[in-house]
Amino acid sequence: MDIPRKAVKSRRRWVFGAAAVGVLALATVALARVGPSAPAVDGTTLWTDTVRRGDMARQVRGPGTLVAEDIRWISAVTQGRVESKLVQPGTAVAVGAVLLTLSNPDVERQALEAQRQLTAAQADLTTLRTSLQNQLLTQQGTIAQLQAQHNQAQRQAQSAEALARENMVSAQELAKARDDAADLQTRLGVERQRLEHMRGSMRQQLAGQESQVAMLRRLADFNQGQIASMQVRSPNAGVLQELPVELGQWVNSGATLAKVVQPGRLKAVLRISETQARDLAVGQKASVDTHNGVVPGHVVRIDPASQNGTVAVDVALDAPLPRGARPDLSVDGTVEIDRLANVLYVSRPSYGQAEGSLAMFRLVPGGGEARRVMVRLGRGSASTVEVRSGLNPGDVVVLSDMSQYEGIERVKLR
Repeated sequence: MDIPRKAVKSRRRWVFGAAAVGVLALATVALARVGPSAPAVDGTTLWTDTVRRGDMARQVRGPGTLVAEDIRWISAVTQGRVESKLVQPGTAVAVGAVLLTLSNPDVERQALEAQRQLTAAQADLTTLRTSLQNQLLTQQGTIAQLQAQHNQAQRQAQSAEALARENMVSAQELAKARDDAADLQTRLGVERQRLEHMRGSMRQQLAGQESQVAMLRRLADFNQGQIASMQVRSPNAGVLQELPVELGQWVNSGATLAKVVQPGRLKAVLRISETQARDLAVGQKASVDTHNGVVPGHVVRIDPASQNGTVAVDVALDAPLPRGARPDLSVDGTVEIDRLANVLYVSRPSYGQAEGSLAMFRLVPGGGEARRVMVRLGRGSASTVEVRSGLNPGDVVVLSDMSQYEGIERVKLR
């Protein structure tokens, strides 16, 4: 006789249920340990580079322009109206070539008045010199006459003394002869002093009038120079680069009228970021890309002040410029600061700064993913940066901006 076994079936259900719960718990623990899935990144859009060991050239770069070494700005000496423009920008000019002409009736009137005053002063000088010379001659004649009278009085006195010794003249006549000789001698000395005083006064009066004439002559020359300056001429040979005036325009004294340069003597003026300019020095090697060729050069001047976050650096060119190079042409320049021997370096990432630490993604060899590592950078260059720790030679790192994956330890590459 068979007996039903219902209790066995019930136990099997409990066993299967407990097994299912255990499997579910193990899966939950495993998933918790695995963590969230890594985000996928298109590997073809990433910029990567391989870490290398060797000599690294430290360079800084910046945009700039070609500037003429010899620039002559021509300014207006006096006010005037532009009457004619004889040369157009871009034309080669010789020394003294007339570029434009100005006109100003007031300047011409002042020149005529100055010339009139000079002529009048010169006439006064001639009149004064003649008058003083006549006075001098008159005084010299008076002295000559007194000299003759004095000589005659001395002879009479000597004759009277001879006669007095023979008692042929009275004592009164002898005394009178002596007094006449002494009087004429005194008058002669006074007139001679007057002559010397007259000569000194003559020199002073002539010097004053000559000074007046010289001053008026300088004034007349100055006015003539202003008239001549209205014929605006090139001070040296070169190319007329700018002529920023129009016909009929009124220009004031000191206004810029023209700019003449020598196109064959150009230099590059680079604008280097002030954060990269601290190691610049005069004499460092440089290269200038004119977009039609690269020209070697060297640093000749560094601006002591920065403007808008950049420092101006003058680079003298050591080789002829390619064809088409002209003033104000936009160029790109590179200055070599120094060379680091046997260092670990990589291309400069698009984020982070030299002499600092940053997180970078390093590609796992053959793994199809990249993992985050902390890297400490050293000295930087325009295109490369020194690696001090965190990477090894041959490591491939992502240089693209990965800030959107901040906090994520790994990414998948597809």
